[in-house]
Amino acid sequence: MSQARRHLRPALFLAAVSARVPTTGVAARRGLSAWPAPQEPGMEYQDAVRTLNTLQTNAGYLEQVKRQRGDPQTQLEAMKLFLARSGLQVEDLDQLNIIHVTGTKGKGSTCAFTERILRSYGLKTGFFSSPHLVQVRERIRINGQPISPELFTKHFWHLYHRLEETKDGSSCVSMPAYFRFLTLMAFHVFLQEKVDLAVVEVGIGGAYDCTNIIRKPTVCGISSLGIDHTSILGETVEEIAWQKGGIFKRGVPAFTVLQPDGPLAVLRDRAQQISCPLYLCPPLEALEEGGPPLTLGLEGEHQRSNAALALQLARCWLQQKDHRGLGELKASRPSLLRQMPLAPVFQPTTHMRHGLRDTEWLGRTQVLRRGPVTWYLDGAHTASSMQACVRWFRQALPRRPRPGRGPEVHVLLFNSTGDRDPVTLLKLLQPCQFDYAVFCPNLTEVSTAGNADQQNFMVTLDQVLLRCLAHQEHWSGLEEERPGPEPVDQPRPGPRLSATRSPTGPPRPPCGQQRGQRAPGGCRHPRAGHRQPAPGGRCPQAAGARPVPVARAVGAEVGRRPRLPCISP
Repeated sequence: MSQARRHLRPALFLAAVSARVPTTGVAARRGLSAWPAPQEPGMEYQDAVRTLNTLQTNAGYLEQVKRQRGDPQTQLEAMKLFLARSGLQVEDLDQLNIIHVTGTKGKGSTCAFTERILRSYGLKTGFFSSPHLVQVRERIRINGQPISPELFTKHFWHLYHRLEETKDGSSCVSMPAYFRFLTLMAFHVFLQEKVDLAVVEVGIGGAYDCTNIIRKPTVCGISSLGIDHTSILGETVEEIAWQKGGIFKRGVPAFTVLQPDGPLAVLRDRAQQISCPLYLCPPLEALEEGGPPLTLGLEGEHQRSNAALALQLARCWLQQKDHRGLGELKASRPSLLRQMPLAPVFQPTTHMRHGLRDTEWLGRTQVLRRGPVTWYLDGAHTASSMQACVRWFRQALPRRPRPGRGPEVHVLLFNSTGDRDPVTLLKLLQPCQFDYAVFCPNLTEVSTAGNADQQNFMVTLDQVLLRCLAHQEHWSGLEEERPGPEPVDQPRPGPRLSATRSPTGPPRPPCGQQRGQRAPGGCRHPRAGHRQPAPGGRCPQAAGARPVPVARAVGAEVGRRPRLPCISP
């Protein structure tokens, strides 16, 4: 562990420098582990977030989860009790006109599309999603904007003190865990702000997710299904589909996109058992026929499936509420596909088109340009979503030459958490031909007095650093396995050079030669280095052999194939 810490800590500090924000003097002097709840409401936002973070490691809750693992239905009952202690009943949630959305891939983007479409009709929207990118208040939005620090602080302390006052000494769980608390808080915010509707994204699964205390949503949606959270939801897509279908409600219309036959059959059977009318969304191309193509605010071909689902959810909500803006919408009669009714094909209204075009969802197929650096950001974390991410990235790369600007270098910045298989994800990234890969921590604060929004008490620093090192080793192994170039006697581009970058200097030869000095085997190193050849042998790079990537575990940086020539006499 000491070796991992020594190698990886520089990258941890590098990440922390870019993410650090100023903190108050009081916050900087106080620790986190035993942060008490303030006795007076109206404390600062960071104080509220620090107290919220203590719910990440609620020992009583974790013990209860262990006992209830065989009976997850009791988790929903516990959530209903927390709701009652907060001053609400499940019936109160009916007035929120909720759109409830789950899925493995694209549920957040689907929610973002849906919320933006309905907001374009002039409706006041609430939006609850997870996780957050920078600040926890991003999870609760009014009219597309995260609630203000002041509003977050106000509602947090109101709910926190209410739950403190209603503790039951006979129960070992006096406070809800982190995600449950935020779910309760979102319901309170939406009711207090008197939204016209709330788009609620499921946390994990569906059937036993704490958002599923919603008893009468207006409409439900299920985006693309895949393998994720297997320790909780099951090992197969069919098992996961059963969990996702748990959000279906009797008599409440639901929509899903085209799925593989197995999970689609599970969803169909689940809907029939619950007496839920389930519809299959036609592709976006069908809704574009006879009209101009739709423009999406989110990049990537896979977003078209999410947009198609969002259009059906928005249309159904407007229809259920007899909204005046739906008069211009003409739909076809439903038909059958794969023994399921096909949702109507219709011409999207002007409001719908504007909503799709204006949708923003940060961190999902997002392109940021900062000076000479272009960042391509995505949160892909399953095999299928990573495939979609790779397709988007390769299509989004500029294809025009850059005269006078030198070679373009492609760098992978990678992190994964939870029970996901990093080898599968990294292997899918190989076709991108990255020049370097950096495996970074997702803890951006080393000091306990840092930014509370980015703190995670569910993992230790040692665990995070070891995971970075494991990612680096997996990547190095995959690079070693890549097939080499053609034989020497066949035409091919000049050999490439693998080098290791120093944290403070230019690439240096691993063989120990200085820049510009002749090495054993007859190779010069004008700009970078190579591996030491065998005694009496020639430089393997001068001979045309494929360079073996040289890795350094400084934040787990791996040199892949810097585009630097290896000159042979």
